[in-house]
Amino acid sequence: MRLSPGLLLLLLLLLLLLLLFYSIIIKRIHKHYDLMIHTLAMSGVRGQALNWFNSFLRNRSQCVEYMDQVSDRSPLLCGVPQGAILSPLLFNIYVRPLASLARSFGLDCYQYADDTQLLLRLEPGATSIPDHFTLCLEALSNWLRASRLKVNPAKTEILWHGRSTGLTHLLPTFDGAALSPSPTVKSLGVVLDSQLTMEAQVAAASKQAFFHLRQARHLAPYLSDEALATVFHATVTSRLDYCNALYVGLPMSTTRKLRIVQNAAARLLTRTPMKCHITPVLQHLHWLPTDYRGLYKMLVLTFKTLYGQGPSYLRDRLSFSHHRRSQRPSQRDLLYVPGPREVHWEGPGAELFLFLPLPYGMPCRPR
Repeated sequence: MRLSPGLLLLLLLLLLLLLLFYSIIIKRIHKHYDLMIHTLAMSGVRGQALNWFNSFLRNRSQCVEYMDQVSDRSPLLCGVPQGAILSPLLFNIYVRPLASLARSFGLDCYQYADDTQLLLRLEPGATSIPDHFTLCLEALSNWLRASRLKVNPAKTEILWHGRSTGLTHLLPTFDGAALSPSPTVKSLGVVLDSQLTMEAQVAAASKQAFFHLRQARHLAPYLSDEALATVFHATVTSRLDYCNALYVGLPMSTTRKLRIVQNAAARLLTRTPMKCHITPVLQHLHWLPTDYRGLYKMLVLTFKTLYGQGPSYLRDRLSFSHHRRSQRPSQRDLLYVPGPREVHWEGPGAELFLFLPLPYGMPCRPR
């Protein structure tokens, strides 16, 4: 069977189109992974380590398994293997330039895993949103698009801290989605409100702790005291202690819910009836009340920082107060509080220094 010249030409064109399409697919596959390899190289990964990452990313396939049926394998065109130990690390390295891009516009940027936070400071009496904020959002949107990443508009939130200046309706759009302030946002598991009252966080923590406390109540008849205490520490105490340094200085009316949860857990663990006073029960368990647990954590961290065992970013902020004149014993060994002209912050030094307080008169050096 002989093919006509027209049909032969058509087959040749189809073959060329298939080859061209295959070439484009291969280039796109390599381009996805070349972005990751280039980012690793720019981060200082060289030689054998870079080749090892290259072999880890390429030539992977995926399939779907349901009961006893397994689908055909298809090549993994982009991304990192789900569940691999290196996957979160590679993602953090991949989105690392995002923070540098935001800081180039004068914004503060904080990243943790797949969460990115931008901080914009407005001058008192501002009547409009700064232009560099809009330009920064446009640059971030372009970078994400070029890096083949997509922002989830449903999880993009804005927290307006401070007095409302009537600028909320002037907020720009981000990646085609309108931005509007939220009453509360969640940052690393902590619920923050616009006035930083921590009421929403206390309510959320106490609600979760109460839920697990009710679950543990059903297990109490079948567990020993040691096993029940382990369950409490893993499910209840861990939620009460998470970021509890933020509760220091809050009014007792706000932290009352946390105390109720702790008292209920102590009564259940020791089988103490409601008519008995709770203070001896907490002393028997060696449990500090919730109002003092955060303060104790801050004091321990401050002590370690002053003696070289704390993080470096705190060691630069803490120092002992030195006076030329002799002082009373109750005024010695206190921390030095910098004045407003000595710190490079946007507010008074004494006000911002309250994040790590020490009670007056409490010695922090062993005498």
